[in-house]
Amino acid sequence: MLDMDGTILDLAYDNYMWMTYVPEQWGVKNGMSLSESRKHLFARFGSVQGELYWYCLDHWSETLDLDVMQLHRDNHDRIDFLPGARDFLVRVRELDIKVLLVTNSHPDTLELKQEVTGLSEFFDGIHSAHSYGHAKEQQEFWRALQKEEEFDPATTVFVDDTERVLASAAKYGIETLVTITRPDTSEPVRNGSDFAGVESVLELLERSPTLALGH
Repeated sequence: MLDMDGTILDLAYDNYMWMTYVPEQWGVKNGMSLSESRKHLFARFGSVQGELYWYCLDHWSETLDLDVMQLHRDNHDRIDFLPGARDFLVRVRELDIKVLLVTNSHPDTLELKQEVTGLSEFFDGIHSAHSYGHAKEQQEFWRALQKEEEFDPATTVFVDDTERVLASAAKYGIETLVTITRPDTSEPVRNGSDFAGVESVLELLERSPTLALGH
């Protein structure tokens, strides 16, 4: 099971959208500088971080009175795979492994990213937390996903770039958990995770093929 943003796709796009472009556009609309706009919006973002609202474009479009989805479309050229991610997906498709995309991404941005990258061809199933009404940070998400996919936590590999999501998966009982240490190519490698880390998912095959097989 693979996360999308920061695991398969470069988080640089999302970070640019939410840390720069959306605050910039909201600031223009409300007569604020970028720094002033960021101060206001980051407080709002932080108040619901880890909840489904945090990932919901409809919520932010209504709250900010902006067409947030259109802002994402305006910058679709920034959407791209992380280094090695597409090669990893191609190689895993050749193996007898069920591969699921498991994301908190809103269905509209998920669709946009599929259109740009064609990533849907690599997965046996694509699951957005919005379909279940709970973010991956919550146990209800994992219960709903397991009911649908009937995965075995003991033989499942789950890769994500968010510590709170991995902790939630661990609490649910998924035994093999991996974090991505460089989810955003515009930023340096992250250190200090409680979970085993790789800079690229491709390393799962190149450095530890048995890990990718869930053994």
